[in-house]
Amino acid sequence: MKSIINITFFLITSIAFSQVQKGVVIDSLGTPIENAYLINNTTQTHSHTDEFGNFFIEKTKENDQLLVSALGFKKQTITVTAGELKITLQSDAFKLDEVVVSSNLSAMNIISKIDLATAPVKSSQEILRKVPGLFIGQHAGGGKAEQIFLRGFDIDHGTDIAISVDGMPVNMVSHAHGQGYADLHFVIPETIDKIDFGKGSYYANKGDFATAGYVAFKTKEDIEKSFVSAEVGLFNTLRTVGAFDLLDKKFKDKAYIATEYMLTDGPFDSPQNFKRINILGKYTTLLSNNGKVSVLASRFTSKWDASGQIPQRLIDNGAISRFGAVDNTEGGSTSRTNVNVLLIKPLTEQTSIKANTFYSNYQFELYSNFTFFLEDPINGDQIRQKEYRDIYGLNAELSSKLTKGLLQFGLGFRADQTKDTELSHTKNRKETLNTTKLGDIDQTNMFSYLNTEFDFGKFKINPSLRLDYFKFDYQDKLATNYRTQSENKAKISPKLNLIYAHSNTFQVFIKSGYGFHSNDTRVVVEQSGKKILPTSFGADFGIIYKPFSKLLINSALWMLDLQQEFVYVGDAGVVEPSGKTARRGIDLGMRYQLSDYLFFDADANYTHGRSTEDPKGQNYIPLAPDFTTTAGISLKNYKNWSGGLQYRYLKSRPANEDNSIVAKGYMVTDANINYKWNAIAFGISAENIFNTKWNETQFATESQLQNETQSVEEIHFTPGTPFFLKGKITYNF
Repeated sequence: MKSIINITFFLITSIAFSQVQKGVVIDSLGTPIENAYLINNTTQTHSHTDEFGNFFIEKTKENDQLLVSALGFKKQTITVTAGELKITLQSDAFKLDEVVVSSNLSAMNIISKIDLATAPVKSSQEILRKVPGLFIGQHAGGGKAEQIFLRGFDIDHGTDIAISVDGMPVNMVSHAHGQGYADLHFVIPETIDKIDFGKGSYYANKGDFATAGYVAFKTKEDIEKSFVSAEVGLFNTLRTVGAFDLLDKKFKDKAYIATEYMLTDGPFDSPQNFKRINILGKYTTLLSNNGKVSVLASRFTSKWDASGQIPQRLIDNGAISRFGAVDNTEGGSTSRTNVNVLLIKPLTEQTSIKANTFYSNYQFELYSNFTFFLEDPINGDQIRQKEYRDIYGLNAELSSKLTKGLLQFGLGFRADQTKDTELSHTKNRKETLNTTKLGDIDQTNMFSYLNTEFDFGKFKINPSLRLDYFKFDYQDKLATNYRTQSENKAKISPKLNLIYAHSNTFQVFIKSGYGFHSNDTRVVVEQSGKKILPTSFGADFGIIYKPFSKLLINSALWMLDLQQEFVYVGDAGVVEPSGKTARRGIDLGMRYQLSDYLFFDADANYTHGRSTEDPKGQNYIPLAPDFTTTAGISLKNYKNWSGGLQYRYLKSRPANEDNSIVAKGYMVTDANINYKWNAIAFGISAENIFNTKWNETQFATESQLQNETQSVEEIHFTPGTPFFLKGKITYNF
């Protein structure tokens, strides 16, 4: 009888073991490797590791062979043994043939991982350019947040793209300069570890502003080596940066501090006098159950002068150069202090929690003059936009792996409190002539979402639902009597995504979902709560395909419709209505590894976008690009050499509704070359190597000069950087 029981027990445990094998994949420092790919050579079952490095692979028994691979690591074949497996991978050169097209909703993130590995970010401006199809433009002396273009949107400074860093929101709601203002200059490029992005409003954990898409940056938990670096370039440009490992590669605890200091005058006739200081510290400790806690603290401050946007007529008549100014007293200052605490913790083998809480203090002051002497022919039209803001927030997500799927429940909040948000008419930055807007804003967004995934072999269904609640309060300090103007609104956003993964080289997806973009609190209370959370609806149909091992292709047909909305124009302090819009487009991208050291990338994006409520010929969407393309070739670690050559092209586009004023397109080419000698690396980078005359940002603006008898509406622009050469030296230790 005892023998029968022992045999039965052996058979049961053998069957159970043959069904599922669990384990963890880590690097040589003990850090979990996410998205490592494992395949059983006998049964052909496969699995991916989660963010803890954990995996569960079916139909696997003792002595089976597992092939384990991950980007940037050497492949290994592991013999399965009894108990949980612990697999350590060693670093290796990047190889595109190790890229596996997963069935994940965020499979496109492999693109940014490839791009970061083959062509690392070299400046804060390049951070957003790592998102395929995303263009940026600077138009206020280098310190102002960039203007963003994506999927046929002139997103301004962030109205239709949700941006975050380590779970902290970057977009500013009800900002003094414009809704969704997203200033990423507090990020030190060398600390970026991962760029998670998605286009469209298909993701349950992304809410406000995630209409055209989202970008989520993750900073490094540790640095490979401490380093100091110095860069010197034309236009009195100087940048120093350093990152220092504080705990000498301890497996459990990791900590580093990074700092950046930058000066430049820019190419302008009136120097920018730009100065930026950044400091960031991050500490991470691993918990006993393979969880971790990270604490990040950072401080950023910048100050600059600007020449502003200049009218084309002054260039045509030779009154000023392309780098001249009408009002060179523009400029500003800004600062941001951040504290973020992140917890990632497994609760059981199938369940985990991820949460972060954050606080930011933000200060902003900007002087601009867009119309010169149109409104005030004596003193000029200079304005000041100013605010002092505190941001508090929490994001929490509980994830549970099902037998054939995934269940996630998330909740959180964000509270913004601004004091003396201001729009004033000023002169020479010193004299306040009159105040147009002045008040305190309190805005709260509470949210929850349910995200589910159901696996049916090669087919995955991803339905989800998001609920947002907003509370808007405004105290107008220019009003005679004290009164809090208040509105509130709830929003439900359903989403449905379908993914068919034919193999680990081919995926077809259909994504769909509703999203929204909140309006400025001052608009909300002025409109008595009407159209305060305009709806978007979008859909994508696309593929990710590896026709052979060293080529990755991605393509998507997409559509996006926006409901009518009211927009607060911070530059003028007025409310402007805009009608419904419809956009249809196609994205196409390619990544190709020509050799072990040489990589090629290309992206092209076409959009047809129109206002749906205006007559034909009067229905263009101002400044919305209809065609963009980028491409480049990169050399990585060839006999200590690396470098690259990249171009970006933006087609001419309408600057107003009837296309009578056109914003000129441009093509700009950049190059860099680097050499590593022992612990020292030398580099030279050149922007705009063909010295193209291009306009970085352009607007159709009505303005009047002091000597003019009537106003003129035409293109006003900020010139793009001419040929710019910069040298760099880095010491690693």
